[in-house]
Amino acid sequence: MKLYKLISIHLLWLSIVAAPLQAIAQEKDSAFVVPADTVLPGQKHPFTESQRLEGDNKRFLKRAVIPSVALIGAGILTMHDRGPISSWDVNDARDKVLPKFATRADDFLMLAPLAGLYGFNIISSQNRHELSRQTLLLASAGALTSVMVWPTKRLTNIERPNGEPHAFPSGHTAYAFTIATFMDKEFRHKSPWVSVVSYSLAGATGVLRVLNDAHWMSDVLAGAGVGILSVNTVYWIHAKLTHGGGLNTAVIPVMLPNGSPGVGMYLSF
Repeated sequence: MKLYKLISIHLLWLSIVAAPLQAIAQEKDSAFVVPADTVLPGQKHPFTESQRLEGDNKRFLKRAVIPSVALIGAGILTMHDRGPISSWDVNDARDKVLPKFATRADDFLMLAPLAGLYGFNIISSQNRHELSRQTLLLASAGALTSVMVWPTKRLTNIERPNGEPHAFPSGHTAYAFTIATFMDKEFRHKSPWVSVVSYSLAGATGVLRVLNDAHWMSDVLAGAGVGILSVNTVYWIHAKLTHGGGLNTAVIPVMLPNGSPGVGMYLSF
């Protein structure tokens, strides 16, 4: 059952990020191309400046590294039974107030902002990146989150409140904040409420993980920091590679020297 859950969450994540790529590939006979950023009518490069700022080291430190380190650090500190509050205190309060609380809403709540992602792309052309590039950025951030979360779970091997293994950090919360931070990056220029709602859903996911007795508060805090850091890191690298401009990518089917089919990737900076 534990192996089933581990495999299921990875398959769910991959199905989310792969669906748009499959649709794009079906539209092209031989290749799909990640186009340059959307340009608003009457403006040459509407988001060039904000994209360039994503690559600023001081901005990255202030908006990504410091908040993430603070959250992860708070998670580590609250693992111990000392200080003004600890994860044990929160769990004891949960056991007293809601001892039988159980819901599966946290399995789906973290994915809710993705409906907004594809909704915005359908009803509006004024998006920061084209859907294909959004998908690649989200997939990259999700992969980075996985790289940070799952080995750490194995390494720390902390027992959950319900007795199951691999508590720290919370994978659900990490993915929830990965999606929320991505939505904030892509759509906050449309309305600040996009960011408010996305982060609220991510925070609710973390709270439900604690109420479900599936995680300690420390796991949730660290998971939030991992999600925020992964997205900001991907956007920072993207801005460094593209210098705030477009990055054209083509994935093309090719025939290998031995006669078997293969795939080639072309990057134009």
